[in-house]
Amino acid sequence: MIGYKEDEEAQTELSFQMWTDQMKERLNFKKQGDAAFRAKEFASAIEFYTEFIDRGSIESVTLFARRCLCYLMSDMAQEALGDAMQALVQHPEWPTALYLQAAALKSLGLTNEAEQTLKDGSSLEVKKT
Repeated sequence: MIGYKEDEEAQTELSFQMWTDQMKERLNFKKQGDAAFRAKEFASAIEFYTEFIDRGSIESVTLFARRCLCYLMSDMAQEALGDAMQALVQHPEWPTALYLQAAALKSLGLTNEAEQTLKDGSSLEVKKT
């Protein structure tokens, strides 16, 4: 292979610039989602958070929690349950994930499971204090 060292450096710089641009774009989706969330525009927040989640390898437990809340506020309990469970997978010792899961289960009419999940969350909360 014939080439120049400078060509390799230029390619690395270009690759880094592309990665930086992609990260900026992803973070912009998060910022837009946060703004929509604060404005209680839950459908828009869901779209922006979904774009952020779908576009990369960085996963954020708080994004799953916020999207879960958006789903709950939009009467999309099954989707909310999925995000609550994903948050729990990422952070098993986070009581908030269990509280969100309990809210989703209750919305789905699964009262006994919701109550047990709420107790599990409370137990985790007690352990942390």
